[in-house]
Order: sequence, then structure tokens, then C-alpha cells
Amino acid sequence: MVESERKQIIELIKKEVIPAIGCTEPISVALCVAKATETLGVKPEKISLYLSANILKNAMGVGIPGTGMIGLPIAIALGALIGKSEYQLEVLRDCTPEAVAQGKQFIDEKRINISLKENITEKLYIEAVCEAGNETATAIIAGGHTAFVCITKGKEVLLDKQCAAEVEAEDTAPELTLRKVYDFALTTPLDDIRFILETARLNKAAAEQSFKGNYGHALGKMLRGNKECKLMGDTTYTHILSYTSGACDARMAGAMIPVMSNSGSGNQGISATLPVVVYAEENGKNEDELIRALAMSHLTVIYIKQSLGRLSALCGCVVAATGSSCGITWLMGGEYAQVAYAVQNMVANLTGMICDGAKPSCALKVASGVSTAVLSAMMAMEEKCVTCVEGIVDEDVDQSIRNLTKIGSQAMNETDKMVLDIMTGKA
Repeated sequence: MVESERKQIIELIKKEVIPAIGCTEPISVALCVAKATETLGVKPEKISLYLSANILKNAMGVGIPGTGMIGLPIAIALGALIGKSEYQLEVLRDCTPEAVAQGKQFIDEKRINISLKENITEKLYIEAVCEAGNETATAIIAGGHTAFVCITKGKEVLLDKQCAAEVEAEDTAPELTLRKVYDFALTTPLDDIRFILETARLNKAAAEQSFKGNYGHALGKMLRGNKECKLMGDTTYTHILSYTSGACDARMAGAMIPVMSNSGSGNQGISATLPVVVYAEENGKNEDELIRALAMSHLTVIYIKQSLGRLSALCGCVVAATGSSCGITWLMGGEYAQVAYAVQNMVANLTGMICDGAKPSCALKVASGVSTAVLSAMMAMEEKCVTCVEGIVDEDVDQSIRNLTKIGSQAMNETDKMVLDIMTGKA
């Protein structure tokens, strides 16, 4: 691998693996509102939001950090009242009980209007329009959770990028393959990728914080109970399930706890990190091995998301668990062939798990994903691999990945619409 490409990949990881507090869809909405408010220059009297269906779906049932509330209105109000766009996906980290009280009043005064943005193809689209007196400011995020494509104040255009593709084109992403991911993780000087250890620190801390409370459905905490250990065993496997689902419990319930996200999703960051960390710690792996396994896991997720897109009808835990399966397979002593087997096994198993929005029960899907990650790694190490005559699996592992992402990004679009119809139609 040439040095210029290696540096590109390192920058790509640093761009895609970043801290986030709270579910990234409502937080991205809060970020957009914060930017529009800053552009307006005063507290808005009225805020109008125009959102893509996928943003609406992922923001309806999830806890907003520090508020004890769910859904978009409080995220929008706090984005205007205390949000700082410079904090990016930690935009609400200055939240206080006083701010929450002010946010509730802002909502009660009917100052917020939320609508579905019609006639757009972009699945990640947020348009915030803030008004005060005769002044108006607009901010638009599209294509990425922090990717501003348009900012205006009155008739003055401060930023105008014609489409989300221009945002991505600013830094041409390196073309990845699974082999390139594997080679990068194993050959890059350790000091160049040591920063990936921060994912372990943040996400493990989130899991351990969840064990002290009763967040969401408390799945992670439950899996550590005496009855559960008697049934499932006190093993590395159950520890992987409890740590990963525990961090998700806390995050989805709105705990004011930062996690390290991947490709715009905290749950993806958690699922790409904690199975690898727990396996490494409980099997005597050293820090150098952990760094390489985490780099492999996170870059695999980034690679798959490049063709799947930021948001889709396919649950992100499928992608993130595929990354952790690669990292665990390598820590088990696997080489490239076994890592590829693990990916094939993952593609054969969890394809079709739908995303029905961000919510506390995401912990159940995360647990299913990482359970399959361990199973796929074990199969790979026994030279067991789903073959190309079975389902959507192709002889070429990269084609299998493309088959998976085509289903998620194209074939399941009608599923997305039906899911949103069901969610919005409930009494």
C-alpha cells in the first residue's frame, strides 16, 4: 500500500469515527437548528423543520440526552437554546435542567413545526428555518450527519453546495476492498492508528455506566444477572452481549454519556468496538493486537457503509457486527481467508433485519448482531463458510458485500416507507 493511500485511509477513519452524545439523527437535527440559530444571531421565535423520512423514523422514539424526554421537539428546542455547532455531534453537551425547562416552555408555546420534506431522494436530509421578527436564517444538512450543504441569512447565501455529493467530493474517499482493509489494519505503523483506542475507552465506559442504572430495557445489565448466567454461562460470549447491549441501552435511553460513533451511528460504533475489546481483554491479547483488530473492525464498517449509505432500511447492526466479526476472527488467529469467511457468514445470516427507527429496543438488535458476529467468527476458524450457491452470497466476498448493500439501499426502499407509515399511524 502506497503511503499516500495509507494517509487517506487514516483521515477517513478519523472523519468517520467520532464522539457523539445521543442518537445521531435527533442530534444532527439539533446541530442543524444550532447552526441556523447562530446564523440568525438571536433566539428564534419560530422554528420550522423539513426532514427526510429516514430522519423522522430514527428520531421519533429515542431518548434525548439529559432531558428525560424522547423525540424531536426537545432536541430542536435545545439546539436553539444551548446548542453549539462547533461541538458537532456533541451539540447538546451543555444541557442543564434549566435549559430543559426552557425547552419545554418553547415547545408549549407552539414555536416548533416539523414536516416531511417532499420530493427528495436523499435519505439524510435536514432543513432548519429559524425566524425572529422579519429575519430568517436557514441551514441544511444532507448526505452526512454533520455535512452542511446550504446556509442562508435572509437573501444572503453564506454556503451553497448543490448536492450532498459535493460535500463528499471535498475529500476523495479511497476505494476500499476487504483485502485492502485487512492489509491496512495489519501493516500500518501502530502509532499512526493508536488513536483508535479511544473507541475502546469511551464505549466501554458507556457500557459500565449502564450497568449502574436501569436504562431502556436494561438488557446489558440483565445479562449479568444470576439467573441469566446460570442459563447462558459467565463467558466471554455473554460478556460481549452484555457490554455491547448495555452501551446501547444507555445511549438509546438518552443518557448524557458520549460514545464513539462510526459512519454517523453511535450503535454502529459500539457494535464495532465492544465485542472486539471484550474478546481481546478476556483472551490475553496485548494492546498492539487490540489496536489492529479495532482498526480492522471500524474500517470494515466504513467500507460497507460507503455503498450502503448513511441511512437505509437495513439495520446498521448488521454492518457493524460484520466489522467486529472480522476483528474477532483475526484475534482468534485467522488470516485473510478466515476474515473473508466471517464476512460471508454474516451476509448469509442477518440480511433483511429491518431498521424501524432508533429506540431502546435497538439493544435487542445489537445483541442479535454481535451474537452472530461471534458465531460467524467461530465458523470461519473451523474453515466453515457459506458458499456461493446459497442465497445472495457470491464467491467474491466484495461482491457479497455489494449484494447486501444493494438490498439495503435499493430493494428495501418500500420497506422504509411501510415502516414509517406504521410508526406514524399508531394511535
